[in-house]
Amino acid sequence: MGSHGTEKTVTGWAARDPSGILSPYSYTLRKTGPEDVVIKVLFCGICHTDLHQTKNDLGMSKYPMVPGHEVVGEVVEVGAEVSKFEVADTVGAGVIIGCCRECAPCKADTEQYCNRKIWTYNDVYTDGKPTQGGFASAMVVDQKFLVKIPPGLAPEKAAPLLCAGLTAYSPMKHFGLMDAGLRAGVLGLGGVGHVGVKLAKAMGHHVTVISSSDKKRAEAVDHLGADAYLVSSDEPGMAAAADTLDYIIDTVPVSHPLEPYLSLLKLNGKLILLGVINQPLQFLTPMVMLGRKSITGSFIGSMQETQEMLEFCEAKGVTSMIEVVKMDYANEAFERLERNDVRYRFVIDVAGSNLDP
Repeated sequence: MGSHGTEKTVTGWAARDPSGILSPYSYTLRKTGPEDVVIKVLFCGICHTDLHQTKNDLGMSKYPMVPGHEVVGEVVEVGAEVSKFEVADTVGAGVIIGCCRECAPCKADTEQYCNRKIWTYNDVYTDGKPTQGGFASAMVVDQKFLVKIPPGLAPEKAAPLLCAGLTAYSPMKHFGLMDAGLRAGVLGLGGVGHVGVKLAKAMGHHVTVISSSDKKRAEAVDHLGADAYLVSSDEPGMAAAADTLDYIIDTVPVSHPLEPYLSLLKLNGKLILLGVINQPLQFLTPMVMLGRKSITGSFIGSMQETQEMLEFCEAKGVTSMIEVVKMDYANEAFERLERNDVRYRFVIDVAGSNLDP
């Protein structure tokens, strides 16, 4: 990381167009403000959203784009008014790095629902500079949008918790689903799903993994500790499981029918949508009405919940299952992620990739 005055030149890996192909890209970070923290990026997880954004699947991509919003780093500089962090702290940054601080969600510490939130990458910061993510040697982040990584969590395994873990934890917290003895369903066993299984088990829930095929049964039950496994095309099995679940975390990021899963819910059960899908989903209203069931959604979580979730994971021994790769493997990792060929999250060893010349 070079510097000239207060500007810092860094190297990241950026997509230049909707091909999504990443290659080295040099740019300057914004000047360090009084509440800003400069972090040397150590590790960054690869989220399915990174794939969507680099390929412009959502139609909102701006290039060059340095992705990455599951960032763990080491503090190397703090602004004059930073009170929460010190040099050498291990910290995490997630999906958003700014908000208006004035609206009702911001005042309620649910800043992830601020209509003027600033995304960690593929957005524009308050100074007019484009935001760039954690596939880079360094970042500048306002102290409000950083959390401390507890010492009991390995930094590389903590990285996916900042998005995938939080995405599963926040609705459990908000909807009062943290009491022991509940019966949970987890639909889809990818990055969010596998952490969802671990979190639900740590809360003392009976966990059923629901998948489209039988191929992940051993992983779900033997490796992740799920109590049961359902194949959605197994009509007798699905029928036998009807009205048995208190809630389902639906992590599937592509269009899929909802009715088969609504039938699994008990009275007052909740189907919680967590996957980013750019096509309409359908269901017949009696499937909801006749059991007073809810279809709802949740988006990441607050900074307060992020810190709480990390401390919960440290206390309960919950970590993400990862495959660590270097930055020059990122394009192949994206291809494998698109094929669902990862168990269960790629994490880039950014510091070990020696990005800066």
